[in-house]
Amino acid sequence: MKELFHPQSIKLTPFLFFTGKGGVGKTSTACATAVTLADMGKRVLLVSTDPASNLQDVFEVEVKNEPTAIPGVPNLFAANLDPETAALAYKEKVVGPYRGKLPEAVILTMEEQLSGACTVEIAAFDEFSTLLTNQELTKRFDHIIFDTAPTGHTLRLLQLPSAWSGFLEDSTHGASCLGPLAGLESKKTLYKQTMDALSDMKQTTLLLVTRPDASPLQEAARASRELREIGLENQYLLINGVMRKYVKDDAISTALFTKQSEALQDMPSELQNLQGFEIPMVSFNLTGVTQIRKFFSFKEITNMPIQENKFVVVPSLQTLLENIAETKKRVIFTMGKGGVGKTTVASAIAIGLAEKGQRVHLTTTDPAAHVEYVFNGDKGNLTISKIDPKAEVEKYQHEVIRQAQETLDDEGIAYLEEDLRSPCTEEIAVFRAFADIVERAEEEIVVIDTAPTGHTLLLLDAAQSYHKEIARSTGEVPLSVQKLLPRLRNPEETSVVIVTLAEATPVHEASRLQDDLRRASIEPKWWVINQAFYGTETKDPILHGRAASEIQWIQEIKRKSNDYCVIIPWQPEEVIGYEKIKALTL
Repeated sequence: MKELFHPQSIKLTPFLFFTGKGGVGKTSTACATAVTLADMGKRVLLVSTDPASNLQDVFEVEVKNEPTAIPGVPNLFAANLDPETAALAYKEKVVGPYRGKLPEAVILTMEEQLSGACTVEIAAFDEFSTLLTNQELTKRFDHIIFDTAPTGHTLRLLQLPSAWSGFLEDSTHGASCLGPLAGLESKKTLYKQTMDALSDMKQTTLLLVTRPDASPLQEAARASRELREIGLENQYLLINGVMRKYVKDDAISTALFTKQSEALQDMPSELQNLQGFEIPMVSFNLTGVTQIRKFFSFKEITNMPIQENKFVVVPSLQTLLENIAETKKRVIFTMGKGGVGKTTVASAIAIGLAEKGQRVHLTTTDPAAHVEYVFNGDKGNLTISKIDPKAEVEKYQHEVIRQAQETLDDEGIAYLEEDLRSPCTEEIAVFRAFADIVERAEEEIVVIDTAPTGHTLLLLDAAQSYHKEIARSTGEVPLSVQKLLPRLRNPEETSVVIVTLAEATPVHEASRLQDDLRRASIEPKWWVINQAFYGTETKDPILHGRAASEIQWIQEIKRKSNDYCVIIPWQPEEVIGYEKIKALTL
């Protein structure tokens, strides 16, 4: 076991950045660190640039974009910088000068180019760059803590010479992150000062927050590697939610402890070389200063019984399967952020429908290919295919670069290659492969694990509809993709299933995903609450407390889905193989 984390565990610098995959506990850890330092007599400013920030929920006080004093914590101030509002302003600054001068179709496409996650991240970077370089403000505080740091991809983009040249105005390749970098010349000095501060080990510390699970650990390793490559070397690893003991006669408790232990044993080498600390799993929600102060006290607080009047009724996955069968849907997409269990849910839906006598084709991007491996090919009414995202991305990258080489110089190609590493690129490449499979499977129900965001769909749609009018596009859109976009928007034929966990960040992210899809004229109907401790019969006091804390998020999901939600309890055994996946549907 690693040493327990406390802010005194590390050498503190003026700027502390907490980064990590959604749902790992960045906000909780950042808030607890801020309160602890303030209690030690330090003047602290806590800043969130997370679009789904819940600082106001944690501190139970309205937090605005100007430093707000936190009641009950002398010396602590918090600010909630809204990057989505900043992104809207940034978009208008870029697009505004062209309104009335270019065709409306071109304006719509430009706006969509500037509507993705990359624009929000650039806007967030702009917000905290302004704050980080404000000497009058920084002198007022001993520490400024940022909840959410920029990704390595964004920082690399900002370091590319082509990001500051006229290349952006002349480019015709239309790569997915092109729009957000348009017109940055006026920010060049500001961003350079920010990058200098980030890479200065005496000024900045990066705290990589993760959970003791394979997917978040891999994500933390990737982030660590990318940030090191651009000079951000001062890194610590915080492993949040660790079970340091278990209840021996409790199957859930024992299984979770074992799963975490194995994940930590197989931790990526990049993380093993970092100085790391553990934060034990807690049984309570981190709302209110009193609860936050308990986070680093490491005392068990388990008196959270599930009151009779707090019980919520959520049906099982069987209800969703019956609805899909009755309404005769032909294409089923599972969507959600990484780590929520999309592949397992997609497999369960496919098997459940096959068991009802339907002919089903399941296609997955799961690198482990558990379903394909155990089935040893097809099984009964179910056929399976596997798409390799890496291979699809490489094929797509080569295609786009080959088309661009006729018009771009070496600097332009360098920018394009970096741009093609963005998440949008993988979504487009994989979606094209999915489209081909759906085209081949007209006679079967097709269940697709992982789908593109609404932003990517609108980009593809823009390329399809306006390609003759605009110079840039996302590349040639195959006929199969053109046919699949309208099909995805047809609720009579397609059902989009959002997969989430009963926790704050996954629910916030799922809600944003729902809004994103609605912007693309897609109405998701069903939500699946996966891996819930609520509904299990665990005797472990901490896990029982976790089950109680899930209730508020289950109620929120019921509201957002208009009660079209089902629940899958946390499973004590890894769900691999036909029979174990089938058991989820019973």
